[in-house]
Amino acid sequence: MKILFLCTHNSCRSILSEALFNHIAPKGWTAYSAGSFPSGEVNPLTLEALVRAGVSTAGLRSKSSDEFEHLEPDIVITVCDKAAGEACPLYLGRAVRAHWGLNDPSELARGAAALKTDQVAAAFDECMAIIRQRIDTMLALPLEVLALNRDQLQAALNGIGEL
Repeated sequence: MKILFLCTHNSCRSILSEALFNHIAPKGWTAYSAGSFPSGEVNPLTLEALVRAGVSTAGLRSKSSDEFEHLEPDIVITVCDKAAGEACPLYLGRAVRAHWGLNDPSELARGAAALKTDQVAAAFDECMAIIRQRIDTMLALPLEVLALNRDQLQAALNGIGEL
């Protein structure tokens, strides 16, 4: 089972999703992440949050969705509001698509309204807790049954995005 998490910049939420999924996924399941307009670097606060959670950061990098032209993912999940409104690349073929919108914790560290370091870290940790809850819920689904009915699987995955 191949899961592709998409976001606009592939520097925060999609990276968190990829790393957390691969940290807890059963054998034979692999997550990837990409961006429609990748920033070219993983946000350092993303890496710090993963390290705090005991999740490996090895190999994580900001990637374009173009890199996955031949991946043929089973499931594609967009994780930010901007990506939800964008068209998924055509080569994603028959992948079941769902949206798990997440607030961007990295925005709290930018600009005049930037929060204190501990508040930003707490926002990253909260984002990771939401992702973890959603992944745990997804992995608890009877996916082998739902895979037989794409509409039901998509509905279940979109429902998880409301958690």
